[in-house]
Amino acid sequence: MDFSLTEDHVALQDAVRRFCDGEYPAHQRGNAEDPALAARRREALAELGVTGLVIDTEHGGSGCGAVETMLVAQQLGRALGGAGWLASGLPAAALIGAAGSAQQRAQWLEAVAAGKKVLALAIGEADARYDVTRLPVRAKETGDGWRIDGTKTLVFDGAIADAFVVAARTSGERGDAHGLSLFLVDAKAEGIALRSFATIDAREAAHVSFTNVAVSKADLIGGAGAAHALIEAALDRANAALCAESVGALEALLELTTEHLKTRTQFGAPLAKFQALQHRIADMLIALEQARSMACAAAMAVDANDAARRSRFVSAVKVFIGETCKSAGEWAIQLHGAMGMTEECRAGHYAKRMFAINMTYGDASWHLNRFTAQRLAREAA
Repeated sequence: MDFSLTEDHVALQDAVRRFCDGEYPAHQRGNAEDPALAARRREALAELGVTGLVIDTEHGGSGCGAVETMLVAQQLGRALGGAGWLASGLPAAALIGAAGSAQQRAQWLEAVAAGKKVLALAIGEADARYDVTRLPVRAKETGDGWRIDGTKTLVFDGAIADAFVVAARTSGERGDAHGLSLFLVDAKAEGIALRSFATIDAREAAHVSFTNVAVSKADLIGGAGAAHALIEAALDRANAALCAESVGALEALLELTTEHLKTRTQFGAPLAKFQALQHRIADMLIALEQARSMACAAAMAVDANDAARRSRFVSAVKVFIGETCKSAGEWAIQLHGAMGMTEECRAGHYAKRMFAINMTYGDASWHLNRFTAQRLAREAA
């Protein structure tokens, strides 16, 4: 694989880095955002072109691929920024762009790219544990459309969303890959109830209940019962970006921890003088370089036109980066001592963000099982 960057890649990376340095002050990174600040930053990201990164140029986006997404995600991860970008601008927008009707694309994609509207991906459910084939939420067909019943959990930006991209079963049995459908549901539709909450990393999410929510045939995204492959592709794209975000967070965490060891003294000497602590920093540096290479591999696999290879690479990378960043986050907190657990210390904020990423769209354990199942299937074939 060729991991070298083009001049355009470097320019994009530098532009987002400068934006993050100015928009996310170092002493405030990881703090919860009030609605006004979040809206202002979302508009600024839209002006930078981040919210429409993967949206086609004909709909006001940049038409970029997974490699460009990786570069942007790394810089946002380094600054603990971009809340609201990934859920709306990646899986939800990608699903409408890939399978939405001309009316759906015209109505939503340009507005999302401009930061004027927010989409939320409503896919997770308490009983499914990351497996989209086991979703119990169903959509029953009526004469002029469908009726959706059930509850979606951990819907990022659900409280501010203008519409939900909802995955529901329209046919088949639980566990079947066929029979899954996607619907574009107005957030103000009758029968929708939200319970908002803050996640461990100070991001906004909600549990969204659908009670006999009516959707028309025009709200169906793609063909009925044929959404499984679309969902898998969108989640793989999102996971590749999340892995890149973890790399950026790990890079910043390593810088913070190294600076702390250089300036904190004990027994008349900086902590950096102690060999055991030097070994920990060396381990974190090795982990960072390995994670950076793995994130590149995941991005290139997403851009390749091979679904089996894409899912295999993304799961392998999610496992490695999830476990690596979990360990590195714990090391960083220990090296900071008791202050690493305080709100004032940025190390804890970076660690919590990496822990949250590991649990989003499949944790390391789930992706390990997915990778193993795919490999056994290939060997059997």
